[in-house]
Amino acid sequence: MFAAINGMMLDMLAAVARKDLDDRRRRQAQGIPNAKAAGSYRGRPENTGRNSGIGHMLADIASWTAVQHATGWSRATIAKVARRA
Repeated sequence: MFAAINGMMLDMLAAVARKDLDDRRRRQAQGIPNAKAAGSYRGRPENTGRNSGIGHMLADIASWTAVQHATGWSRATIAKVARRA
């Protein structure tokens, strides 16, 4: 009997937590365009020093793997900088 009640309570708590998560994500999705329109949402600033370093290494004909091993930055970051160059 207690196992069934405990199971129901866990299911109810999981449903409440899921609804809370969905509500927060929905509100955030609504708020971001409003904040961008108001000019108060800028996002994370770009690390220009890191990106220029990657750009210089790629310009010197270094391979992505060599850049990754030398700096420890991810391939996605290297690809982003390479796309811009």
